[in-house]
Amino acid sequence: MTGVREPVLPPVPYDATAARPHWPELPAELRAAVAGRLGGPVVAARTAGAGFTRGFAGLLETAGGRVFVKAADLSHQRHLADWYHREALVLARLPAGLPVPRPHWALDAAGWYAVALDAVDGELPRLPWNPAELTATLAGYAEVAAALADPPPELVALGLPHLADLARTDILRWGEVAAGREPTPRLPDWAVPRLPELAALEARLPAYAATARGLIHCDLRLDNVLIDPAGRAWFCDWNWLCHGPAWFDLAGLLITAYASGLDVDVAYATHPATAGAPPDSLDVTLAALAGYLLTSAAHGPSTASPHLRAHQRFSGGQALDWLAARRGWA
Repeated sequence: MTGVREPVLPPVPYDATAARPHWPELPAELRAAVAGRLGGPVVAARTAGAGFTRGFAGLLETAGGRVFVKAADLSHQRHLADWYHREALVLARLPAGLPVPRPHWALDAAGWYAVALDAVDGELPRLPWNPAELTATLAGYAEVAAALADPPPELVALGLPHLADLARTDILRWGEVAAGREPTPRLPDWAVPRLPELAALEARLPAYAATARGLIHCDLRLDNVLIDPAGRAWFCDWNWLCHGPAWFDLAGLLITAYASGLDVDVAYATHPATAGAPPDSLDVTLAALAGYLLTSAAHGPSTASPHLRAHQRFSGGQALDWLAARRGWA
């Protein structure tokens, strides 16, 4: 078990990881179309610093109020436009009352796609994690997980992917490393002899995930959470929603809490999302995420964000350290 340790801070400024265009740099025709939908000129614009994409994302203010807008070039950022469109469809269909932003409208103009969402009055959780903010985030996710345990038909109708399939096709990497089909990432000395065990652990994820009926965020991490002035946690960036077990989300969220020195084993074991989970669900998830993140970090500089590889290396390393502490490997 991990217990309480000294915090380790990431080399990543999670509130300033994005390399985005600013509002004045967007095409004039697009800005005019957005202002038209907003009912008046934009008097203030604040670009979002968090995230790992180059699409526009920012808080826009008019005389009538505020809205959060995401936008992407349909020619050069088609994948981002598709993500934003999918997220809007998801957000419109999530059960009522959840702490998530809701979509207002979407438009195409000047070869760009833009979607407007609720402007959440909140900030990213602080690092090291403040225990009260982590408690609020875990409580908020319990609410989300409960609401998605029996998926609404309108969400299922979107044809969402399954974590079991995503694991087989993309997430599981240790088996590829052990077989020589994927380069070995930078690892501590103790980890290399553990490759067969890491591969065996992650290989259990598809079968575990296939039994889950619910839906999960599938990209739940600190920089997709906002804490509002009342202390409530809000959950953002829903374009990766998929069928899977809520404990997978929970384990990913808690990686930065592990780095913060908090007792994450207790937090995981006592959370409602782990009810009925396989006894080794946490170890299986940590193995899978560590392999995915560390091998991704070794792929060279990313065009999406100059901080992406550092984020992946830090998060993968912390997931591996947490797993090692749990299993007595190091």
